Amino acid sequence: MSNTKTTEPLELTSAPGSPEPNANGQAIDQDAATPAFDPLPALDAANETAYQWDFASDKMVWADNAVQQLEVTDPGSLNSGAAFHQLIDAEFASPHYDAIRSLSGTNDGDELRYSIQYKFRPNGRRSSAVLWVENHGQCIPGPLGKPAFARGIIRVINNRYQEEQRLLYLSRHDELTGHLNRIALNNALEEALAELKKENGNGAFIMVAVTNLSHVNEVYGFDIGDEMIQIVGMRLRSGLRDGDAIGRYSSNKFGLLLRHSGPDELKIIAQRFHDSIRDSVIESSAGALSTGICQGCILLPQQADTVPLLLSRSLEALERAKASPSDAISIYEHCEQRESQRRKNIAMADRIIRALNERRMILALQPIVKVADRKPAYYEALVRMREPNGDIVAAGEFIPIAECLGLVRLIDHRVLELCIRLLKAAPNLNLSLNVSGETASDSAWLNALRGLAKGERSLTRRMMVEITETAAITDFEESIRFVNSLKELGCRVAIDDFGAGYSSFQKLRMLDFDMFKIDGSFVRDLPNSREDQILVRAFVDLAQNFTMDTVAEWVTDEATAKLVEEAGVSYMQGFYLGEPKLVDFEQNARPQSQIS
Repeated sequence: MSNTKTTEPLELTSAPGSPEPNANGQAIDQDAATPAFDPLPALDAANETAYQWDFASDKMVWADNAVQQLEVTDPGSLNSGAAFHQLIDAEFASPHYDAIRSLSGTNDGDELRYSIQYKFRPNGRRSSAVLWVENHGQCIPGPLGKPAFARGIIRVINNRYQEEQRLLYLSRHDELTGHLNRIALNNALEEALAELKKENGNGAFIMVAVTNLSHVNEVYGFDIGDEMIQIVGMRLRSGLRDGDAIGRYSSNKFGLLLRHSGPDELKIIAQRFHDSIRDSVIESSAGALSTGICQGCILLPQQADTVPLLLSRSLEALERAKASPSDAISIYEHCEQRESQRRKNIAMADRIIRALNERRMILALQPIVKVADRKPAYYEALVRMREPNGDIVAAGEFIPIAECLGLVRLIDHRVLELCIRLLKAAPNLNLSLNVSGETASDSAWLNALRGLAKGERSLTRRMMVEITETAAITDFEESIRFVNSLKELGCRVAIDDFGAGYSSFQKLRMLDFDMFKIDGSFVRDLPNSREDQILVRAFVDLAQNFTMDTVAEWVTDEATAKLVEEAGVSYMQGFYLGEPKLVDFEQNARPQSQIS
């Protein structure tokens, strides 16, 4: 005779209610009209079963589908709380017990809810079979506030748990390499810094960049580039020790956390990483590839005690490593002058943004005169920044920083707004304005010009747009589209600082410029330099052959002006011929009165 006990089914149907009258006042037997509700199909459909647990007797009563849903081979293991407890994985057994039995209420009949997830082993803790389950229920306390019994629903959540674990994994790991992602790497760095400072220990961080990823992506495709990143990541990981960590910082960068590394070990470890990548080809599905890495290293916490500072300085060291092909490893060295300049740059960036937001970017107009009669033909609009105290900041003090920090497009948009406003206010005024290299490929700036001009060619035909030679040649195809769009709108286009970029004039001529401005470096010493005089004449002859006008910049005295005239230059510009004058709409209601 078997000693196995069977589970007692849990009564889930309620007693029928009393008959209710229908619309005609006749009593209707509800049980006769509607079949009794059987919850088991609904429980099965949801992968659920139900139970009731009497704490005094430890007896558990289950729905009829419990054995099937929980996949137990011994139904008797569900008959008591103690027996069921043995089916819960040891890691979760105590939390499960505490979550239910430790609840307490203040009054008899209070309902105390619980919800827990745990690993369930249907064939006992020694078995490899595992289900993930979710247990929702209520504890009903007795007269003294202690739990008297519980009733609840257990749902099998294997698929959901696996998906949750997958999403949890992806929230911390890079999907391509399996290493920590950027957020998890930052968290690991925070923990490591706190530990190193607490224990007065030494550590290090290395920012690693794969040198030719963009080239591989272009030649072989991004899937091969991904393969290369995966293999480089695996090689770096294999060189780490227990306790170290690796994370993917960006597309071609890895961060390596070394928990026990002083200055003597750091260079050796970095060299080992370098050799492991350089000395062996990478076998990809497209064939053998070769790559290398650059490394920016920093000691922790001596050289950085916060994550932002750590990342900033390691990236700084990485840039120095990239600039030194012979030694692609750089350990951070503090430089007070560099740090001071960085602080100044940050402060200037804040000043630029405030000036843009507060409409304190203004124009200064400098005349460009005809050589023949020395009268202004048009004015170049030069941007200035007015400080809250009224001081004026020249463009040379903030434009280079704005270009480095990606703020120059915002300035170009503001200058465009001011120029259109000025052209509308002064119908006889002709203006030229400079655009940065970034704006020379910015369709948003062209759209802004269209929107501000509103098709009024009386505005655009009085407007000259200047593009530097370097910017024009950097993205030649984009520059062609930009210049053609300006011409369609009615603008004239000039190439600025001609001669400084050593570009092919024939190639630049394809951009259909109307004018080129001879770089001031060829003009400022014209009276004393025979070479510059020859070059200026050559520039003029070249321009005249293509029916283009010329402008000589930086004319500072009469001797230079006469040499420019003798060379056949069309226009000239410089402090000798007229200094820039401010046009501030906030302080002057009639800006044209500032123009001489």
